[in-house]
Amino acid sequence: MPERDVVCWTAMIDGLVRNGESNRALEVFRNMQREDVMPNEVTIVCVLSACSELGALQLGRWVHSYMDKHGIELNHFVGGALINMYSRCGDIDEAQRVFEQMKEKNVITYNSMIMGFALHGKSVEAIELFRGLIKQGLTPSSVTFVGVLNACSHGGLAELGFEIFHSMAKDYGIEPQIEHYGALLSACKIHGNLELAERVAKSLVACKNADSGTYILLSNAYSSSGKWKEAAEVRTNMREEGIEKEPGCSSIEVNNEIHEFLLGDLRHPQKEKIYKKLEELNQILRLEGYTPATEVVLHDIEKSEKEWALAIHSERLAICYGLISTKPLTTIRVVKNLRVCNDCHLTIKLISNITMRKIVVRDRNRFHHFENGVCSCGDYW
Repeated sequence: MPERDVVCWTAMIDGLVRNGESNRALEVFRNMQREDVMPNEVTIVCVLSACSELGALQLGRWVHSYMDKHGIELNHFVGGALINMYSRCGDIDEAQRVFEQMKEKNVITYNSMIMGFALHGKSVEAIELFRGLIKQGLTPSSVTFVGVLNACSHGGLAELGFEIFHSMAKDYGIEPQIEHYGALLSACKIHGNLELAERVAKSLVACKNADSGTYILLSNAYSSSGKWKEAAEVRTNMREEGIEKEPGCSSIEVNNEIHEFLLGDLRHPQKEKIYKKLEELNQILRLEGYTPATEVVLHDIEKSEKEWALAIHSERLAICYGLISTKPLTTIRVVKNLRVCNDCHLTIKLISNITMRKIVVRDRNRFHHFENGVCSCGDYW
């Protein structure tokens, strides 16, 4: 196109974000800046969505300051996107400040904040906000209940979670969807209620609503209970149903650039340094008494191969890149599209202690703030 106005640029950015190409969307936004095209509030929301997806906190903060500088109004539309960005990029305190600054709040605004609290394991705050929403005379939506049920799951508030779950249809006429059952299934896995986990998962499978996450959750619930045969059978059923596990991908933002890693990735230009750091850490971890949880690797391969398969998980590669490319004591922030496995969770706790770094990992389910060998989730996720 010989001439491109703000509508054209925004449409391109929006299209890329909607198709999972958030990195490219941000590159288009940078090109838009270079051509001195002024973004509007729709552009800002699209860019904030890309930042949320990638965990690009530095760029998200810049967009926020740009809004202030150019007088873009903090309305429901932009405010909700800002809350979501800060929450999903790991700064829940700033998300709460934005929420409190907003003069008018609707159910979508409340949903963004409730989901943010749930992501960060702030269960009490999420439930208080849910009650505040109802006191304001607002009607909770299906999304509201996803956030509240996840908050109950992460906080060990199982009884309250089931009470709220049953109130959905009874009090608000909202029939539970796969996302709500997923929150229940997660709670069952976390709190060791295998019988209920089986019932929930079987209901989803029978209704043809089970996705790869459902099968993996049930498999992990079996594994956590030492039922390895049943865990393997779930994986087999998953393959027979033609449901493929989504490949793990982790990203890290360094100097305003997003770097993505897959399992055993060899594409990065600094791959030699990354794997050298990985080997260094592995040696120190062994001295610290770490033993790889090879039983979670269900493939029929040698023990040494299982140990290596765990060591090259995408989040570990992203963390190693963070360690070699940022200054000592800098917080490392990683975003993963799947849940962190038990072995990686233990390993990252040890790495945070060894390196004296705070490591923040957002997985599919929640945020994990690792510091001094301890995780904010209290080992429930």
